[in-house]
Amino acid sequence: MSLRIRTAQLNFVVGDLSGNAAKILDAARIAHADGIDLLLTPELSICGYAAEDLFLRPGFVAACVDAVERLAVQLAEFDGLTVVVGHPVGGDDRSRSVTRSRRFNAASVLRGGQIAHRYAKRELPNYQVFDERRYFVGGDAPCVFEAGTGEHRMRVGLLICEDAWHDYPANESLAAGAELLAVINASPFHVGKGGEREAAMRERVKATGLPLVYAHLVGGQDEVVFEGRSFALDAQGATVARAVGFRECDFDVALSRSAANGWVVRGVVEPQADADADLWDALVLGVRDYVGKNGFPGVLIGLSGGIDSALVLAIAVDALGAERVRAVMMPSPYTADISWIDARDMASRLRVRYDEISILPEFEAFKQSLMPLFEGRGEDATEENLQARIRGTMLMALSNKFGSIVLTTGNKSEMATGYCTLYGDMAGGFAVIKDLVKTTVFRLARWRNAHDPYGRGRNPIPERIIVRPPSAELRPDQKDQDSLPPYEVLDAILERYMEQDQGIDALVAQGFAPADVEKVTRLIKINEYKRRQAPVGIRVTHRSFGKDWRYPITNRFRA
Repeated sequence: MSLRIRTAQLNFVVGDLSGNAAKILDAARIAHADGIDLLLTPELSICGYAAEDLFLRPGFVAACVDAVERLAVQLAEFDGLTVVVGHPVGGDDRSRSVTRSRRFNAASVLRGGQIAHRYAKRELPNYQVFDERRYFVGGDAPCVFEAGTGEHRMRVGLLICEDAWHDYPANESLAAGAELLAVINASPFHVGKGGEREAAMRERVKATGLPLVYAHLVGGQDEVVFEGRSFALDAQGATVARAVGFRECDFDVALSRSAANGWVVRGVVEPQADADADLWDALVLGVRDYVGKNGFPGVLIGLSGGIDSALVLAIAVDALGAERVRAVMMPSPYTADISWIDARDMASRLRVRYDEISILPEFEAFKQSLMPLFEGRGEDATEENLQARIRGTMLMALSNKFGSIVLTTGNKSEMATGYCTLYGDMAGGFAVIKDLVKTTVFRLARWRNAHDPYGRGRNPIPERIIVRPPSAELRPDQKDQDSLPPYEVLDAILERYMEQDQGIDALVAQGFAPADVEKVTRLIKINEYKRRQAPVGIRVTHRSFGKDWRYPITNRFRA
């Protein structure tokens, strides 16, 4: 016999209280039938994470508490099962367990048809994408509850996400008699975050001597992705169980008493994926959930024959299937023959609907209309941007007519430097690769050609698309590197300056050419106004242009 704990690693929808509660109830029904003693659900599972300013609406918080109370009654039939559910509480809701004027990120322990315990998160993160102090105040007491029966009854210390990254919440749980730490979480993905989590939890285990179960959320929510990959550590800090990443699952851990070693923790350890596999899975899940949860029938992509739109097309097909993806090639007078040849080739490989619409008539009409106003001025970036804006208009017209969302194809290097056109290639609803620098775009394209994680076939991207010098093709013989430093240099400066907050002098001291540093950092600063008008997109680094980056548009600081 052993104590059996299950994490319901589920994909919830923000604001769908009845749907989320139904998922938890279904998971509990199955868990009870399987003989599970304790079912853990992720942080804020009843309302989804993160509900942002919905938390400021008293009616929303009250509805969440009502949903938890109804769920507790429904769970009464599952004798012997304890369920932990995350939800907001406080403010103007009707709960008597907290001060009426305060709002908490909480979790309730449901057993026997009642709310047996309630815990308020104590450490509130306010960095990167987190903004919890805007919505909540911290709790002030540990929560230790019993789960299981007989000799395998265990005292469980409950923590919520950030609590476990600090010493005192776990230490106070230990002092209150906890024999296990159960940590429920909604921790957004970025490359390398899985290893960081396990390392941080290992420190908690070493400090307390308690085994730990980490129950994590899975799914995409606007710009963030949660990869699941729940895990368990034994009392020595070894990883003894790990769930799959990027999909829903039931993650089980068994604990049994041993006279020699205390509690023995057992489970299945899924292997960690490499960084590029994680990146791909995160992008696919982000697209699938944004499109699916918002009810779009499909997606539209402006396919140029270049690497960025090719990568976005491959991601979209892996996420949605070819039948929900439509590619449109819109050649201009400067589009090379190989661009539309390669675009046709890729569309054929992935079996998506493919259309070609020449923008030459519209381009000439715009120039003709503007000629009297432009008299005496030569052609410049204005005419280049006209082409991009015509394409954006075409795509948005198709979106309006058919209901599909336009996926934009700009990468992080372009978004950083403004190498993109407002109301042109920035026009659309979801920016799939806005957090991938250009060098990562190339690497990930090669990774996808070598792997087939979703059964759509290998080599979806023609080799020539990968090896061709990047070009916007808005003027004759144009190349990206005519206007920008080599991407290896640009991306290295971008990472240090934007993601790591290194200064200009430090970058020059590291050997970067002063002219390159000045150019890249200046472009980052002066193009903030463009980024504020860009569509939301998927965050995959620890600092993206979005919630992580709040830079003033009007600003004269130049260090």
